[in-house]
Amino acid sequence: MTGPTTVLRAVWQRVPESRKAFVKRAVGYDSADWARVVMYRECYRLIEGLTPETLEVLEISPGPSDAFKKLRFKSYTGADFPQFDICSSTLPGPYDLIIADQVFEHLLWPYRAARNVFAMLRPGGHVLITTPFLIRIHPHPHDCTRWTETGMRYLLAECGFPLDEIRTGSWGNRACVRANFDHWAKHTRWRSLSNESHFPVVVWGLATRPV
Repeated sequence: MTGPTTVLRAVWQRVPESRKAFVKRAVGYDSADWARVVMYRECYRLIEGLTPETLEVLEISPGPSDAFKKLRFKSYTGADFPQFDICSSTLPGPYDLIIADQVFEHLLWPYRAARNVFAMLRPGGHVLITTPFLIRIHPHPHDCTRWTETGMRYLLAECGFPLDEIRTGSWGNRACVRANFDHWAKHTRWRSLSNESHFPVVVWGLATRPV
C-alpha cells in the first residue's frame, strides 16, 4: 500500500532542481527539524533570562545548525562527544552555562555525566539539557535513555541541583511523532506547532548549581 509520504517523495523527485527552491518557499518549508522549533524557541527564552552576554558557555556536541553558538555569549566553547567523553572527563572551566542539546540520550552513564557537568559549573552556574522522548532510536554511537519532564528533574536533582529550582518543558504532538517514524521531518507552515502534553517529542530542563 502506498502512503502519502511515499507519494509526496515521488512527486518531489519529479520537480526540476531549478524549481525546488521556489517550491520550498511557496510551501513554507524551512531547514529546521519540526521537533525542535518550539524547543529552541523556549530554550532561547530561558537563556535570555540569564543575561547571555555575561556568560562563559560550554556546549557539548554543538549541532550542525549552531543553534546556540549564534547567541551573544561572553565566550563560547564547543566540545564534541564522543571525542570528549562527558561521562568520564571534565574540562578546566569553570563555566556559567553548559548546554547539552540532544546528547544525554546517547550516554551510557548519564548520572556520571551530570555530576561532571555540576563540577564544571561555577556556583550559581546553569545547565541546559535537551533530549528526545517519542523519537526512534538513533545510535551515536549508542542510544540509551529517554526522560519525561519528571525524569529529567529527578536526574538533575540526584546530581546536586536543587529540585525546586529546576525548570522543565516539553513539546510534541501525534502528527510530529508519526512524521518522524522513518525520516527527520522538517518544519513547514502547514505542520502544527500545537502541543499535546501526552505525546512529548522533546524534553528540556534548566538547572542551577547552588551558590
